[in-house]
Amino acid sequence: MSNWEQIFQQFESLKALVIGDLMIDSYLFGKVDRISPEAPVPVVQLDRREFRLGGAANVALNLRALGAKVCIASVIGKDDMGDKLSVLLRSEGIETEGLIQSSDRKTTVKHRVIGNNHQMLRVDDEDLHDLNTKESTRLLKAVEREMDSCQVIIFEDYDKGVLNSSLIQSIIRMANKKGKPSVVDPKKRNFLAYKGASLFKPNLKEIQEGLKLESGLKTNEEVMNAIALLKDILESEKIMVTLSERGVIISDRNHWEHLPAHVRNISDVSGAGDTVVSVAALCLALNLPMRDIAFLANLAGGLVCEKVGVVPIEKTKLLEEAIKLD
Repeated sequence: MSNWEQIFQQFESLKALVIGDLMIDSYLFGKVDRISPEAPVPVVQLDRREFRLGGAANVALNLRALGAKVCIASVIGKDDMGDKLSVLLRSEGIETEGLIQSSDRKTTVKHRVIGNNHQMLRVDDEDLHDLNTKESTRLLKAVEREMDSCQVIIFEDYDKGVLNSSLIQSIIRMANKKGKPSVVDPKKRNFLAYKGASLFKPNLKEIQEGLKLESGLKTNEEVMNAIALLKDILESEKIMVTLSERGVIISDRNHWEHLPAHVRNISDVSGAGDTVVSVAALCLALNLPMRDIAFLANLAGGLVCEKVGVVPIEKTKLLEEAIKLD
């Protein structure tokens, strides 16, 4: 049995570098009690509006909630929403020296309309093109500058253009040379670009699409076969696949573990993957056993699904659950 109190205290000694697609989650909260006379859609009577950190920024927020220090490296727009994002990051104690604002990009904003505590609509306002040469060079220099003071590097890839295969490989080579573990939360476009990463964490849909598999990966055996194929391609030390209600499978080069999901009252799965990768990264930085990494990350992902909207993990609640369920 793990000493979870000691582990959670050790989180506070860590610093993580988060690299990837930052965004703002904009929420419009209101009540619905009628249908529009203009079209067969509900009318939301607005109560309040909130701006929250999203994407890679939500990973940073989860890391801070767990007690770790965080620096962030990314490229956002040189616009009003980029300024707001910078302010939000700094207000949460997240270091922004690696944050680059560019007039050639638009800051990603996801507008969510919440009526009667249910998400009804999402509108994405964003640019999806790759970084230009100047932006990529500046970002790589920022990563190199920030990496020495960090104990773990996290790639949070949302396919918004900040990460590309050349940049990814340059950073992983740099991390491996410096002995820094790297953790990847991938998306489809760069799925096979993360060769040499320490921990690769796709979900079921991502591994199926990334490997172009026709099978639905309905059994654990099928998932393990996909993981074995992915190991050969990426040469990762560990691969962890989240399976939603089926739990999580984690594997290193010699062993694998399947941990079932805990029964939850699911309200919203938004941001659960961010929480999972945050917890897994800190556990990896502490060199915890493979099963402990999967157990705590799986538990944290389930807990945040009980909340509406993208919210960070509650450290005290996670510790209580870990002690109770271990």
